[in-house]
Amino acid sequence: MKTLRDLSRYPSAIAGLVIVAALVALAIYTVIAIPYDEAIRLWRGGENIWAENPKNAQPVWVNWFSAVKRPETMVFNSLDATESGPITKKREAISAKTTDIIISFPFDYAYDTFPQDLTIFFTSTFEKKQPYVNVTWITPDGQEIGLGEFSIDRTYSFRIPQENKLKRKFKDVPVEQALFTNAPVKDTHPLQGRYELRVQALVFEENADVDAKFVLYGQVHGLAGTDHRRRDLSISLLWGTPIALAFGLLAALGTTVLTMIIAAVGVWYGGWIDELIQRFTEINMVLPFLPILIMVGTLYNRSIWLMLGVSILLSIFSGSIKGYRSIFLQIKESPYIEAARAYGAGNLRVVFVYLIPRIIPVLIPALVSIIPSFVFLEASLAVLGLGDPVLPTWGKMINDANDNGALFQGLYYWVIEPSALLMLTGLAFAMLGFSLDRIFNPRLRGL
Repeated sequence: MKTLRDLSRYPSAIAGLVIVAALVALAIYTVIAIPYDEAIRLWRGGENIWAENPKNAQPVWVNWFSAVKRPETMVFNSLDATESGPITKKREAISAKTTDIIISFPFDYAYDTFPQDLTIFFTSTFEKKQPYVNVTWITPDGQEIGLGEFSIDRTYSFRIPQENKLKRKFKDVPVEQALFTNAPVKDTHPLQGRYELRVQALVFEENADVDAKFVLYGQVHGLAGTDHRRRDLSISLLWGTPIALAFGLLAALGTTVLTMIIAAVGVWYGGWIDELIQRFTEINMVLPFLPILIMVGTLYNRSIWLMLGVSILLSIFSGSIKGYRSIFLQIKESPYIEAARAYGAGNLRVVFVYLIPRIIPVLIPALVSIIPSFVFLEASLAVLGLGDPVLPTWGKMINDANDNGALFQGLYYWVIEPSALLMLTGLAFAMLGFSLDRIFNPRLRGL
């Protein structure tokens, strides 16, 4: 309680604590709302999982800051059709075995730019004779444009802008633009109003049926946008939070605690044990930390748990051992240590009960302050292509953006979003750590 009261004196500590609490809450929510197996399925699954998402779409919030309103993705499914609409599906028997099915998808288009793509996903049931469909596009001014006539299988995808007949019909104008303008003129604004996509299907068997799903792919999608594989980037942003916090906390905790124990053991036992620890420390301090991790990831395995273990192993014998050693040397000469030895306390009891607890106040700020360094380390390895190939993380997101030329295509959100979360995490722990250092370090309390 006293520590919390002391923290309340520092606005930076309050801000850091609030941000850390928000990140922890987000991590807990993510693990509960999107279980690990589901997150991996969504992130590593094929494009079929994200078939209804546009490619490289910006987040929807870009419309809040722009005078140009970009279209959002619209999905219409004949399975949702009702007699009163707006989506309708009507059946009319022409003969004993032939039935005419008319599916209507009316929608309002009130955007300032053109959609990214237009696709119809057909599903049909039949035994031998394939259904035959006719697709018509109706504009707000009543113009009807035939999009195509063809037979369909049990599953069939009709990608409207990729149809060669339509490309030849509209010549140099992209199909998705020509369908939303009055005349085939380049760089015009779309005609706003009520459009309709009409699907007329003929089935030639008594129990045959046809359903259709119409997807109008927008230029903005979701709170985080999408990538080149149509994946919703919010999955990576959300799951990157518990991964980053877990990696940073475990690495910081393991490194700090083990370093402190090793320093205490070396000081208490002295002699060749202390000399050996110091020589290990000096050798380790000149070893290149990041190149060793790169070598391990390249030649052996890129598992995040392996990288965590190697990071802790390489960080145990760091310069912090010498700092802890100097503190323990002073504590070792304290009168209460002599009293403990006098009543028969063993070596391990002295180390873990009388030496180590005395520097816990120094340990806490150091622990909090180095968490961001390990968070950045995990992200750096992923940016270099050495991140865990399975997990969706912030660093992997930046790496994918770099590999696919996001910045050259103007897809800044792909890089800015994970970078902002990394900076926010680092800032939060830094502000909290510096404030804790002022509280626990007597020499800084007056600053």
